Amino acid sequence: MTDERLILTADDMRRALVRMAHEVVERNQGAERLMLIGLQRRGVPLAHRITAAIADFEGVDVPVGALDINLYRDDLTSRPQPLVRPTTLPAPIDGMSIVLIDDVLYTGRSIRAAMDALMDHGRPDSVQLAVLIDRGHRELPIRADYVGKNVPTSADEIVEVRVI
Repeated sequence: MTDERLILTADDMRRALVRMAHEVVERNQGAERLMLIGLQRRGVPLAHRITAAIADFEGVDVPVGALDINLYRDDLTSRPQPLVRPTTLPAPIDGMSIVLIDDVLYTGRSIRAAMDALMDHGRPDSVQLAVLIDRGHRELPIRADYVGKNVPTSADEIVEVRVI
């Protein structure tokens, strides 16, 4: 038997993403030289929602990319054949402030893989991390710069983000 519970409603998610968008712009002193890169799959629609929020209040279209990390994962040999999705970057990342976007931060291993994948595409000025849900249980020293909601969990619980 599964014990499902709703963590964020659609309105809660919208408010969290708008708040995160404001925090990104404030920390980066504007939206110039900023690029959002969503991790394939669920980070990509979140990145698009954050950039839409920035466009609403800042009037700037922040470029959005998608990053596939499957070939950079440290568990690659223990998984079935990985499904490789496209990495699409809207412009060179050299000299940019990159905000990686993911749905859930758990062990930190996906983010480590994302940083390795990102560095194969250039050298940004900075790399920041935004996650909708931070559930703790880190195995690596990785911390999100922007968090929609902290959700303490046990190791055997699963957090699933559904973006419609």
